[in-house]
Amino acid sequence: MDQPSKKNQTQQQLVNTKSLAMIHTRTVVGVDALPVIVEVHLANGLPAFSTVGLPEAAVKESKDRVRGAILNSGFEFPAKRITVNLSPADIPKTGSRFDLPIAIGILAASGQIESKLLNDLELIGELALDGQLRKISGVLPTALSCSKGNRQLIVPSENATEAALVETVDTFHAPHLLNVCHHLMGQGEMDFCRKSKPANSAISYPDLSDVKGQQHAKRALEIAASGGHSLLMIGPPGTGKSMLASRLPSLLPELNTEEALQSAAIQSVANGQFDITNWKQRPFRCPHHSASSVALVGGGSHPKPGEISLAHKGILFLDEFTEFSRSTLEQLREPLESGYIHISRAAQNIRYPADFMLVAACNPCKCGFSGDGSDRCRCSAVSIDNYRAKLSGPMLDRIDMHVKLPRVAMKILQNKQHEGDCSQVIKQRVLIVRQRQLERQNKLNNQLSSKNLEQYCDLSSDLLNFMENVCEKLNMSARAYHRILKLSRTIADLDNQANVNKEHLSEAIGYRCLDRK
Repeated sequence: MDQPSKKNQTQQQLVNTKSLAMIHTRTVVGVDALPVIVEVHLANGLPAFSTVGLPEAAVKESKDRVRGAILNSGFEFPAKRITVNLSPADIPKTGSRFDLPIAIGILAASGQIESKLLNDLELIGELALDGQLRKISGVLPTALSCSKGNRQLIVPSENATEAALVETVDTFHAPHLLNVCHHLMGQGEMDFCRKSKPANSAISYPDLSDVKGQQHAKRALEIAASGGHSLLMIGPPGTGKSMLASRLPSLLPELNTEEALQSAAIQSVANGQFDITNWKQRPFRCPHHSASSVALVGGGSHPKPGEISLAHKGILFLDEFTEFSRSTLEQLREPLESGYIHISRAAQNIRYPADFMLVAACNPCKCGFSGDGSDRCRCSAVSIDNYRAKLSGPMLDRIDMHVKLPRVAMKILQNKQHEGDCSQVIKQRVLIVRQRQLERQNKLNNQLSSKNLEQYCDLSSDLLNFMENVCEKLNMSARAYHRILKLSRTIADLDNQANVNKEHLSEAIGYRCLDRK
């Protein structure tokens, strides 16, 4: 048989190229958006549509949405064998974000639109049957990852404001499939996502001066805010534990742009939405004590961030701390140390950020009245020990401050005068102390490593002997010792002292009441 001529070979190559299109997009894994190439191939034979490359149900169903959107947009849906490959094939693909790249791939492979611009674009979006582009989740991580490449991004118009938060990537938005096609064919231009940052609307937090009494707890709250320390408040009902916790956000500075993008990216992945008008406000999460471990730390069949990740760079308030299941609380131990939570599944391992301030509150016993100065408590010593045993030693070790709140006298409650400094005054002190820490060590005191402590919390021989006696008397662990050093470093910063002295150490030890049972 004669070999085909070069002319026939070239024609065959052109035909094969025309029937194959490659579109760039991304899939969200954890809080990262990994690159995916949507390969669309049209072949002769009975009409069929198959999608390969580990697609989940929503991705497989895209064929019906894509067919309807193409036909209702005035294009021809090719009556051929259509194969869509989502590469790399070993990464699970979830969600409806692949509708738009699949539709554009089919139109490009069938020669209905030009494909020369596609190498410089990334596309994401869900298609309605009439061709409208609908909002999707995970746009912000996609824009952040796309900014590291050298491509432009096309998103649905409903996601335009979210995508505009990332200024390092050129992002277009389109309301309809036709707008994207006209842009690719040079018949029209899409609008850029506006780069202007949304104006922050100030949130009116309740003021700390509203809380009557509890000066010791207010001081602990200021220290916690200054160094990013975790805090456990223990006291009878009605002593102001929840009131104090709800006022902690009023003492904290706003997120910087990098932190705000991290927090917003987690919210975008978790539920596809966040309050963009207050996107620089630190998150305050307060899940109910009946929350499951998956709801708290994240996970599920298709892993999603949990409450600890949604509280990233903010506050996680766990009221009724001892009413959470012990197994759920024990899962907080790793993120409290590392600032991340690792979720392992058979198909993938995901790491979510979880750098949060833990603020917890609980009663001293099952009835709640132990130590309130009255005779209402009928709990036995064994019952009290069993109640407190819900909090394991390793868990308590990881909480920097344990503060007991006494019952407030009626005379103090009836006083109409505000007590102590208002939140705004305390916030200014917190800002100064935090800036002092960042200039000295480029991190807050709660993030200091043991090596950092040797440098920034160098104790004299007398102070070392003092701490040795304290640790031996209270039988403290090495972790508790390091927590005390970090806490004393923050107290010294509040006093504008370069070195930690005995008064700072003594006050820090005073905030470890559960070590002195």
